[in-house]
Amino acid sequence: MVDTGAESTWIDATVLEAIGIERRKKDLQFQLANGQIITRSVGYAVLTVDKSETVDEVVFAETGDLQLLGARALEGLNLQVDARRKRLVAAGPIISAAAVPPRFGRLVQVPAAPSKTRGKSRAKRPGKPTRVKAR
Repeated sequence: MVDTGAESTWIDATVLEAIGIERRKKDLQFQLANGQIITRSVGYAVLTVDKSETVDEVVFAETGDLQLLGARALEGLNLQVDARRKRLVAAGPIISAAAVPPRFGRLVQVPAAPSKTRGKSRAKRPGKPTRVKAR
């Protein structure tokens, strides 16, 4: 099960132990959706879904706990939920900040990019970096 409202990934403790995942953090408290607070252990695992892979903390689920893939793992796997098809799909390009060299004591301005089309206005595509020049 996938739960975008749950931060952590929960996997049956016997499964985690069988594949050699160690309990690294013990007695962590978790608040369930119904408000109940429970205590569980957490370990570190490499999670693989289809061709996507990430490293995440996994909760050692006990009898009666749901087993689920949480939001943090989804983000690391760069996957999102397609609710209509009930599938995980690629989330697209990973959003990241562009590195800009610091200009101490100087104002850095971003000039407007000239249009590459003649007479037609075109919206800038999101995610494309803008060059920055100090004046």
